[in-house]
Amino acid sequence: MSPNQDWAAYAVPPHVVLGPTLETERLILRPPAVEDFPRWAEFMADPETARFIGGVQPAPNVWRMICTVAGMWALTGEGMFSILEKSTGLWLGRIGPLHPYGWPGREVGWSLHRDATGKGYAVEAAAATMDYAFDVLDWDDVIHCIDPENLASAAVAARLGSRNRGPGVLPEPLQDHAVDLWGQTRAEWAVNRSRLKR
Repeated sequence: MSPNQDWAAYAVPPHVVLGPTLETERLILRPPAVEDFPRWAEFMADPETARFIGGVQPAPNVWRMICTVAGMWALTGEGMFSILEKSTGLWLGRIGPLHPYGWPGREVGWSLHRDATGKGYAVEAAAATMDYAFDVLDWDDVIHCIDPENLASAAVAARLGSRNRGPGVLPEPLQDHAVDLWGQTRAEWAVNRSRLKR
């Protein structure tokens, strides 16, 4: 199945709202929509961008992934936002807040399309998502589960002011995947957020 084959027939009726929309200077963050599918499928077909998030996936798996994320928003009021470039509407990637069952904490996690990296979008989107997690969802702590070899994501976490708290364990079937748990508390974010705004 091609990612461009009949996906638009699944458009969500206008009365269905899965979650909030956040805006930053350059970005729009909103729950996933069917129009994200072609770019999301392209993103998950790229060995480099998929490397630390489960590896390359065929388009049918990506479709189910998007539906799972939408279902998480519907059931729990949290999930992955789609990151859109405000000036073009282009899908750039995905970012938490999420807390899947059995997860080692409440996470703000991110993954960007290859053509969206190196532009500061991850930090910009993560800052808005962390504000949402602490101010709206009332979380006391945020983690980022980062593969020790994922130096780019570790750099984003450090830029946000998060610290590497050491190795973590993900729930089955991901328990053998190495991750470091980066994170910070609400009080730490209040300091780190003001530093980012300068």
